[in-house]
Amino acid sequence: MRNKKKFNPFLRIFVFVSVVLLTAVIAAIGMFYYIFGITEPEGLSLAAWPERFTDNFSIWMENDNGRIKIEEIGLDRLDEYGLWLQVIDETGQEVLCHNKPENYPARYSASELIALSVSAFEEENTVFVSSYESSEESWSYLIGFPYAIGKYMLYYNGENVGRLSPLFRMGILMILCFVLLFMVCYGFWLTRHLGRIAKGIEGISMRCYTPLIEKGMFGEVYEALNQMDTEIRHSDKVQQETERIRREWITNITHDLKTPLSPIKGYAELLVDGPASDKENIQEYGGIILKNANHTEKMINDLKLTYQLDSGGLPYRPQTVRLVRFLKELVIDIVNDPAFADRKIEFESNVEECEICLDVDLFRRAVNNIIMNALTHNPPETRVVIRIDTDPEKGILIRISDNGTGMDDKEQSELFNRYYRGTNTKEKPEGSGLGLAIAKQIITLHGGDIEVQSKPGEGTCFTIVLPLKNR
Repeated sequence: MRNKKKFNPFLRIFVFVSVVLLTAVIAAIGMFYYIFGITEPEGLSLAAWPERFTDNFSIWMENDNGRIKIEEIGLDRLDEYGLWLQVIDETGQEVLCHNKPENYPARYSASELIALSVSAFEEENTVFVSSYESSEESWSYLIGFPYAIGKYMLYYNGENVGRLSPLFRMGILMILCFVLLFMVCYGFWLTRHLGRIAKGIEGISMRCYTPLIEKGMFGEVYEALNQMDTEIRHSDKVQQETERIRREWITNITHDLKTPLSPIKGYAELLVDGPASDKENIQEYGGIILKNANHTEKMINDLKLTYQLDSGGLPYRPQTVRLVRFLKELVIDIVNDPAFADRKIEFESNVEECEICLDVDLFRRAVNNIIMNALTHNPPETRVVIRIDTDPEKGILIRISDNGTGMDDKEQSELFNRYYRGTNTKEKPEGSGLGLAIAKQIITLHGGDIEVQSKPGEGTCFTIVLPLKNR
C-alpha cells in the first residue's frame, strides 16, 4: 500500500464543497466591499455612507431668528472626517461655511446646485447636496468628501421588469431542478460505489474476492480492500500450512511415544506372564523397560518445556558465568559419553575468558541440543567444532559447525519450528524432535539470537549471538 495519508472519500467531498462555498462567500464579500466600500477614519464603510451623513447632518443645524447655526458636535464631526460645509440660502448666496476650499464659489444658481447633486469626483472632492427647512424657510447645504465616489442613477422599464418576473421564477425553478437532478445522479453514483465496496467485503469474507481497479475517488478504498484480501489469503495459507505441519507433528510424536511404549509393554508382559527367569534376564528386561521409560519421560518433558518457554511460565535464574570454561566443560562431558567416544568433537576459542549472565541449566540445554543435532543427523566421520568469537557490533558469537550432509533452503527456513521435522532422520535415535525449537526459545529468552547457514553436502553452521549488554 502506498505510504501516504489516507482520507475518507465522503469527508473529502464535504471538505471540498465547504471550501468552494466558503471561498465563493469570501470572494463575494470581498468584491462587494471592493466595489461599494470606502475607507473612512472609523474603518471600512459602504460608499452610501457620505449621502446618509449629508442627509442626517441637518440634525446638528438650527434656525436662530433667520440665521443658521451649527452645533459643536456637527463641526467636530466635519473636522474629524476632514470634510467641508457650505450653507446656501434660497437666493443661492452663501450664508455659512466651514473648511471650504478656496476654489468653490460663494454663490450658486439653481442649475449649478442641481449639477453638484449629480457631480462625480473632481478637484479632490465629491460634493453631496441636501436641504434644511425651519419656520417656512429653507437652506441648501453642500458637504465635500475627499473620496472618489461615483453617483449613478438606474432607469428601467417597469412593464418589462414585470414581464421578467415569470422568467426569473422559471430560472430559479430550473436551478432547483438541476440541483435535484445532480443530487439524484450523485446518489446513484455513490450507491454504485458503496455497493461495489460492500460486495468486495462480502467477497473477502467468502474468499471469492475479485480485485478492484484502484482508480477514481474511491481508489484508496479499493486499494485497501485489495491489500486486505492479499493479507487474508496469505494468512489463510500460513494457517493451513501450520495446521498441516501440526498434524504431521502430532502424528510423529504419537508414533515416537508408541515406539518406547511397545518394548515396555512387551517386556513387562514377559515378566508377568512368562515362567520365572533367572536374575540376569530379569535385569536385562528391567534395563530395557527403564531405558524406554526414561526416553518417554524425556519426550514428555521436552514437550512441557517448549510450551513453558512459549508461555513464559518457566523460572529464569541468570547468574554470572565464565563462558569459555562453561562451554569447555560441556564439550568434555559430551566427549566422555561412551556413545560419542569415537566422534570428532573439537573446541576452539579466540577469547581467553569472558563473563556473561546465563541461566546455567537452560543455556546448557540449548547448546547441548544443537551439538546433539549435529552429531545425530550426520555420518559418524563428521567433524563438529565448537568455537567462541567476539564481534564489536553483535557481541559474543558461539559457532557450532560441522562438515556433514547439510540442508537445503526449505529445511533451514523451518528448522526452528516445533511442528517441523526434518527429512534427514534415517540416523536419528530416539528423540522428541523439539531440540532446536527449545534451543531457539532459550537463546531468545537470554536476549540473543540464533542463525543457521548450510548447504547440501558442505555442512552446517549454527551461530548463537549473545548481546554485549549481557556481559
